[in-house]
Amino acid sequence: MESFSLYILTAFALVFVIEGLIYALFPDSVRKMMAMAIQMPSEKLRLFGLVMAATGFGLVWLLQAW
Repeated sequence: MESFSLYILTAFALVFVIEGLIYALFPDSVRKMMAMAIQMPSEKLRLFGLVMAATGFGLVWLLQAW
């Protein structure tokens, strides 16, 4: 179980690295995307989040099966 916890913490750390790079490299684009997100209805944002989560889960499952 200890190695599973390490994998989860590593995954969170990689999310921070990727998000930090996006903010550092494309700050103006991130602001535009945030402004567009504010204008979107909640249902559309929720659907986008669910699709992204399902895609990520599917990719992890495929990588583990491979």
